Amino acid sequence: MKKNLKFISLALAVILLAVIGSACSGNDNKISVGIVLPTKDEERWVQDEQRFKDALKDTEYKTEILFSQGSPAKEKENVETLINKGIKVLIICPPDGDAAAAAVEAAKKEGIQVISYDRLITNTDAVDYYVTFDSVAVGAAQAQYLVDHAQGPGQPLYLYAGAATDNNAFLFFEGAWKVLQPKIADGTFKIANSSEAEALKVSAELTRDQMSKIIGQVTTNWDANEAKNKAQTHLTAAAADMKGDVVILAPNDGTSRSIADVFASDSAVTSYVVTGQDADKASVQYIIDGKQSMTVFKDVRTLVKDAMAMAVAILEGETPETTGSYHNGRIDVKAKQTDVIVVEQSNVKKELIDSAYYQAGDFTGL
Repeated sequence: MKKNLKFISLALAVILLAVIGSACSGNDNKISVGIVLPTKDEERWVQDEQRFKDALKDTEYKTEILFSQGSPAKEKENVETLINKGIKVLIICPPDGDAAAAAVEAAKKEGIQVISYDRLITNTDAVDYYVTFDSVAVGAAQAQYLVDHAQGPGQPLYLYAGAATDNNAFLFFEGAWKVLQPKIADGTFKIANSSEAEALKVSAELTRDQMSKIIGQVTTNWDANEAKNKAQTHLTAAAADMKGDVVILAPNDGTSRSIADVFASDSAVTSYVVTGQDADKASVQYIIDGKQSMTVFKDVRTLVKDAMAMAVAILEGETPETTGSYHNGRIDVKAKQTDVIVVEQSNVKKELIDSAYYQAGDFTGL
């Protein structure tokens, strides 16, 4: 009988240890922070993925990073997958700000805190925080570069924008228009490729609907091929007085390189100044080679650090630090903003190499 009791006690102890071990294992594997990024097809988001992994490697929290590949349906599927894994915080960068509302609303119903990352999710109250670069300042910096390099009067100005589904595209354009419009109105620049912008050139500030009309004509959808095709169409239709020395507002580096290649191949274009943003490696090389004029450097390390600090604060029951707010069409979303830096040939080494963002060996002719 004593032997049986000992056996039963031992068996119960083994079972108890197995249960505890299973519970601990479950906690070890639990995902605290779910991250959904828009696509794996652009260098920028692959960089972000690695930065997020690096940011959490020395913490107790685990994360899983999924990509939506530009599809709101895939994005919603990704969010549902992360919800089922028990996340407490969702960091999400949407390919389409409006379409992402359904995904984050599903997360909010489960008590998950939502951080909109880099791009604002719009027309929903299911967003708690927004981590962003100052997008209006990005557009203003691009435009100011064009103004600083103007050769007017009457210099042709080509306008291009991001995707009409991305709220950031509107913020970039808003910032750019505020700087460009006075120089359009006084004749320094003449708009070469948008009848909607030409019709509104006396308006110092544009409504969302007015910007939408312009962006609808000059959108690249953040796609390099679409940007190339649009630039080719514009140059083919352009009169002689819309060539020569031109300035080009290109929304980001991927589209900037495509647009620059098109303008460089037109013998009637004697020179061009073209903007960009993101400091893609390929565009940094273009800047070194004199093919792209500038880029707006948004240090992803800082943005990721801000996003993860916000997530950790939420997980630890604290209130995240914010520096402003953005209206998303439904509510004012508290935001943490990160500064941006203009990079051109003269300061590539200082801003991108000396800061260890890139290695000198990544480039030629530096």
